Amino acid sequence: MIYSLLDTDFYKLTMMQVVLHQYASAWVRYAFKWRNWDEMHLTVSLQDFKRQVDAEIDHLCELRFTDDEVNYLSGIRFFKPDFIEYLRLFQLNRKYINTGIDNDRLHVNIEGPWLNTILYEIPVLALISELYSSLHGVDDATWQKEGRRALKDNVRFLLKATLEEQRFKFAEFGTRRRASYAWQQEVLRYLVDKCEDRLVGTSNPHLAMKLGIRPIGTMAHEFLQAHQQLGPRLVDSQKVALQCWADEYRGELGIALSDTMGFDKFLKDFDRFFALLFNGCRQDSGDPYEWTEKLIAHYQKMRIDPRTKSAIYSDGLTLKTAVDIFTRFHDQIETSFGIGTHLTNDCGFVAPQVVIKMVECNHKPVAKISDSQDKGMCEDEEFLDYLNYVIREDINTEY
Repeated sequence: MIYSLLDTDFYKLTMMQVVLHQYASAWVRYAFKWRNWDEMHLTVSLQDFKRQVDAEIDHLCELRFTDDEVNYLSGIRFFKPDFIEYLRLFQLNRKYINTGIDNDRLHVNIEGPWLNTILYEIPVLALISELYSSLHGVDDATWQKEGRRALKDNVRFLLKATLEEQRFKFAEFGTRRRASYAWQQEVLRYLVDKCEDRLVGTSNPHLAMKLGIRPIGTMAHEFLQAHQQLGPRLVDSQKVALQCWADEYRGELGIALSDTMGFDKFLKDFDRFFALLFNGCRQDSGDPYEWTEKLIAHYQKMRIDPRTKSAIYSDGLTLKTAVDIFTRFHDQIETSFGIGTHLTNDCGFVAPQVVIKMVECNHKPVAKISDSQDKGMCEDEEFLDYLNYVIREDINTEY
């Protein structure tokens, strides 16, 4: 189901370059969570499903970047020659990933050098989603028919609700929870054909290369999480991560992810220096309206015109929600939207809500504290309590 290492999310590659240059010896562990497992329906046993997942992972670990793929990446201005040459040699190592069944749920554990494991997450999530799509009891022709109907309805709504001159922009972010690669490609081709002026790109660099559109992505939660155990004081870890990113990309890829330690803590760290340095921020949990109002107010407090900055939204969006947010805020701040599951798995059945998150760095716990209660993740309650304490104390302290 995965036939290319480039079939991933672009931000995995942008983070991987930073890891190569600055944290090549870091050791990490990732954990898998199937958030809506109780809503799933498999036509095979969980043991059979696991065996098929294992077979797909075996195949994934045989892949290498092709010359065409490496040459494509070498043409992207912020990828450096040493990183490109590293990718020529790269191959996922099967010993760093294992699966199991625990309490009648699928278990996936990834542990090893950060540099050697960072590319596991997206293809593993994608192959689990694709396997489920083929084994949930609805034949391909039926869900594809429903998917095409939903896609046409979505695009019809978008073209009617937004005018070209309004500058509504969105990207396709659906690789990890797609119904299939072929379906994701069909969706993207249709979007390019029908609303190219509104589509800014895709998070999937393989499809970006194939279709001649822009690959989109900067950083993920794991990048900020890892810094909780990479040396700085815990209270400063987010600021150090942002500085590390700026040092690597020198003004490129300037979108800061805002919800790894909660948005209030992010705003405390995102002072005038970072607010000027970064082009904008990405919202991935919490209430998008409240988030935008607080972000605009923060820029104004920093004496920065929010209309010169960007707000990126990627939290389970539908096109209708995106248009509503755009309509409310587009004259106050530049907006753009990453839409995933509701484009690539809107096919008439409940899509798997599967995630893989970093839970340890250098054999110590890390945490994601989300602005949506169900999206946080940490395996060490004592560390989580301490991190929450540190965040509360910092937010309530004036400097």
